[in-house]
Amino acid sequence: MKFDELQALVQSEPVFETALLLAGDVDPADVRKQLSRWKRAGRILQLRRGLYALAPPYQSVKPHPFLVANRLAPGSYISLQSALAHYGLIPEYVPVVTSVGFGRPQQWKTPLGTFVLRRIKPDLLFGYERIQVAPSQGAFSQSAFIAVPEKALLDLLYLEPNSAKPEYIHELRLQNLESLDLGRMKGLTEDTNSRKLRVATTLIAELAAQEAEYADLGSTVL
Repeated sequence: MKFDELQALVQSEPVFETALLLAGDVDPADVRKQLSRWKRAGRILQLRRGLYALAPPYQSVKPHPFLVANRLAPGSYISLQSALAHYGLIPEYVPVVTSVGFGRPQQWKTPLGTFVLRRIKPDLLFGYERIQVAPSQGAFSQSAFIAVPEKALLDLLYLEPNSAKPEYIHELRLQNLESLDLGRMKGLTEDTNSRKLRVATTLIAELAAQEAEYADLGSTVL
């Protein structure tokens, strides 16, 4: 296979797997040798074993970090600080993309960034949806599985120690709490059957009420 043939094959794929190149009458050993050559030449980027992306300037679609994270850890979804920053619920820029899933905890340092997988119990893998994460380019658009805002916050509270305390909740510097659906958050909390999360959810609801009260006072003064 020549490089222009590879480009034509994966031009609409932000990332691609070795298996895509092994269809048909090909020698797997030759394909892997060619991939190694292209990697050394800087034409492709290796994200993990068997997962690649075309390197600039050869790529026609720039991979979105959330899509890359989904492909690095199939069956996972974006959550915790990465999702909270995506929704504008925390003010900080989050350089590491964090997912949760049922696999063993892992970290990938790749040419496209650093990606972390944190483990949660399989029965807590709910409360996420597929969301478009980049503008459409022709007939192709990038989407990724991301926790809904309420579940992203619950996942963080579940995984972090001592999170069901007012001090921890305030340290998160949560903002735009009016965008949270507190009813949905309460329902998701009940689905987890976690006393810790019930306490934390109550604290967040109180914080949201305080934020709404301050907003009302500010508008009254104006």
